[in-house]
Amino acid sequence: MDRYIEFILNHYVLSLAFAVVTFLLIQELIDSAFKKFSLISPMLAVAKMNEADVLILDVREPDEFTARHIENAVNTPLNKLPEQLSKYEARKALPIFIVCQTGTRSLSAGKILTKAGFTQVNVITGGMQAWEDEYKLPVKTSGKQKK
Repeated sequence: MDRYIEFILNHYVLSLAFAVVTFLLIQELIDSAFKKFSLISPMLAVAKMNEADVLILDVREPDEFTARHIENAVNTPLNKLPEQLSKYEARKALPIFIVCQTGTRSLSAGKILTKAGFTQVNVITGGMQAWEDEYKLPVKTSGKQKK
């Protein structure tokens, strides 16, 4: 035990880094165990879009959305999502697919929607980047924004 304490005292930066990384890994494991939304690949999302009526919620900024988006997607930027949840109240029990540019913002949106009581929340992994570049799926490039 004395050797551990001596190591920690001699290598305090390394020990602190180890403690921080361990904490972040544990936090990530706990978050993933208790998340209430699903991660879905773009191909599986397309298959489910063809089977059922789904809401595609694009949480990117309006200029990103206008440039390229999934057809029939609705744009609600992530920072405005909490105040606009009432627009989607009727869809609480219906499937919702969330997309952003890389998949990061959509994870936050998934947490917001599940906390608000939405039950079928799906986050498209990789976002629009994966949708277009990896899977080569079609996008709409009109200058009009669907509301």
